[in-house]
Amino acid sequence: MANDGTTAATDGTATGSGDTARSLELLWGGGERPSRGPKPGLTLDRIVTAAVAVADAEGLSAVSMRRLSTELGTGTMSLYRYVPGKAELLDLMLDRVLGEPLPAPREEAAEAAGTDATGPGAPDWRAAVDTMARSYLDNLRRHPWLLKINQARTVLGPSALRGLELALGGLRGMGLRDPELIGVIITVNSFVEGLARTQADAAEAVRQTGLSDEEFWDRQRPYLERAMLSGAYPMMATMAEDTFSADFDHFEFGLRRLIAGFEALVRERAEAGTTA
Repeated sequence: MANDGTTAATDGTATGSGDTARSLELLWGGGERPSRGPKPGLTLDRIVTAAVAVADAEGLSAVSMRRLSTELGTGTMSLYRYVPGKAELLDLMLDRVLGEPLPAPREEAAEAAGTDATGPGAPDWRAAVDTMARSYLDNLRRHPWLLKINQARTVLGPSALRGLELALGGLRGMGLRDPELIGVIITVNSFVEGLARTQADAAEAVRQTGLSDEEFWDRQRPYLERAMLSGAYPMMATMAEDTFSADFDHFEFGLRRLIAGFEALVRERAEAGTTA
């Protein structure tokens, strides 16, 4: 049982599972309380930076106070003067990577978006959705351990709130109600996470088995070909040869369809005069 009454996940991947009050102190300032004897130059920022670097290189399971003490050249107990444990450290790591700068909206996305239906002066929400999706996908690729984290009860720090503020600012031209704007963000992030998880799982399968994707499917080919000739799967048997080609960009396809769906809603609201 954590100090604030929440139950920590057995695999250590739940945010908000440690001492939430202490995490909030550390995130919002005034919480770094080194006592006597820490190694000169050791700071909370250095600890979080080292933890993110280890997680990026070896996965979240490799992050421990003992490992970080080795990376930073200090005693393990020195780290506890700055952060209570891994659960609170995870809260800080998450806020750190969520605060990485967002790229400017892609030029081609802005061109494809055209004129915003809400009129001049409003931000181009289509380009904002495009940028949101691409930046989140890039973030998940840089930090694949994010996909292992349970963020159902994220301890919100300044970086997380700043990212949400930027996202909402880009979407305000949609003219939707506030809960619907949050729904847009959740929809886009869920799409990106699903795609990123599929890609990460595929890469992990190669590492675990030593088989490439081509080798894996080649082993199944004789059985699948017989199944297609059996007549039991008429829909699949008539699909084009390039149906499952790696050349098809599922991210671009899905993102364009999401934006088209949002456009239909914005247009419907504008025509009905029911925008926020």
